[in-house]
Amino acid sequence: MRSNVKRLFRSRSDKILGGVCGGIAAYFSVDPVLIRLICILLLFSGAGLLAYIIAWIIVPLER
Repeated sequence: MRSNVKRLFRSRSDKILGGVCGGIAAYFSVDPVLIRLICILLLFSGAGLLAYIIAWIIVPLER
């Protein structure tokens, strides 16, 4: 019955650095390039780097 539950994972196949952006893109069904562009913009703000590192540690790797 849990087959319809969406879970956030780091992507194994669509990754550049850790698979965080690829996993977020798969979760929201959007293009990974869009998520990567948003991530790059957030990295320049300073807090984005910390959020990315935390997501890399906390979000599990795709099975």
